[in-house]
Amino acid sequence: MNQKGMGDMLKQVSKMKKDMERVNDDLKNRYIEEQSGGGLVSVTVNGQQEIVKISIDPSVLQAGDDGQVDLEMFEDMLIAAINQAVGKSKELMNEEMDSATGGLAGGFPGLF
Repeated sequence: MNQKGMGDMLKQVSKMKKDMERVNDDLKNRYIEEQSGGGLVSVTVNGQQEIVKISIDPSVLQAGDDGQVDLEMFEDMLIAAINQAVGKSKELMNEEMDSATGGLAGGFPGLF
């Protein structure tokens, strides 16, 4: 590879890095909200898979007819909402990074 070709390649890599940093910053401010239990549990994550909010309807934590709170059901609803939100956040991140890198990000699993 000649010097001009190497210089052009380094410029492209530098541009790609800046684009990826821009996307990464943008993802911090993009939010995905998922619900479970018919909206009784809601989880919001940003585009970097960080949980930023959890909302729980108070009725979920009230004792039933047997005087007990169904903790197992509550835990299942919370896990479901978190997994759905994180999954959609990962999809968003992958789409945005693929766009920024012209699809090269998909060729390097775990890069982001």
